[in-house]
Amino acid sequence: MTIPSQAPGTTAPRPRGGIAQGVSDSLVIAQRNLIRMSRIPEMIIFGIIQPVMFVVLFSYVFGGSISVGGSTSPAAYREFLMAGIFAQTVTFATAGAGAGIADDMHKGLIDRFRSLPMARGAVLTGRTLADLVQTALTVVVLAVVALLVGWRTHENLGKVLAGFALLLLLGYAFSWIGALIGLSVRTPEAATSGGLIWLFPLTFISNAFVPSDNMPTFLRHVAEWNPFSATVQAARELFGNLPEGYPVSDAWPMQNPVLASVLWSVLIITVFRTLAVRKYRSATA
Repeated sequence: MTIPSQAPGTTAPRPRGGIAQGVSDSLVIAQRNLIRMSRIPEMIIFGIIQPVMFVVLFSYVFGGSISVGGSTSPAAYREFLMAGIFAQTVTFATAGAGAGIADDMHKGLIDRFRSLPMARGAVLTGRTLADLVQTALTVVVLAVVALLVGWRTHENLGKVLAGFALLLLLGYAFSWIGALIGLSVRTPEAATSGGLIWLFPLTFISNAFVPSDNMPTFLRHVAEWNPFSATVQAARELFGNLPEGYPVSDAWPMQNPVLASVLWSVLIITVFRTLAVRKYRSATA
């Protein structure tokens, strides 16, 4: 009995390790979702129009009516506002992430993916990465609109980019909450409602649109320890948009907003990615 030899110049393929398999599968799924998004342009357009409307309405309706650092100048409020609008935009993408996964569940696509030899969690990771790309595109357009209405940064480019990076990290963290919601409900409509209903108190009981020092004591403490508030405060510092005389709370997240923002985002990703992957393994359409 003889053992056949390999053809000259060829080698046996090496099996990929777990990490390589996971990264490759996640990128394939991300590419699939990006292609799908590009074929439904209204998803991107409507996702851009809403935050643009918030910028215009808040800037011109509330500008001059809210005191920031002792000033009611519309320009001062506009600079104070934009970090909050950016943060609201990246977190509201959570509803879209949940609805997309719920739609895949409803159509039985998730069951098909689970039948393939794919890395565990690659479907969810790919989906959240694709949502992150869409969110980044929305933030770029929103930043251009903000510049047109008078928003300016007052720090170097490195700090400004770091501010946007923190915002996108928060958005990515919240997309895992959306993924868990999408796997836990039966229809995309329920995922959209479930993805928004808790975001409104989270974003409005914060320092995003008004200074938290005028809130009732209980709400002020909630706002100061809100992960959303930490990222907004960090972005304001990195953009140079904290007005003179603006009172900074003694709460630890407000004194160390950049570190608090990173810690909150990493904690949310760790907890909700674990829960979402576990749910993915057992969920049925």
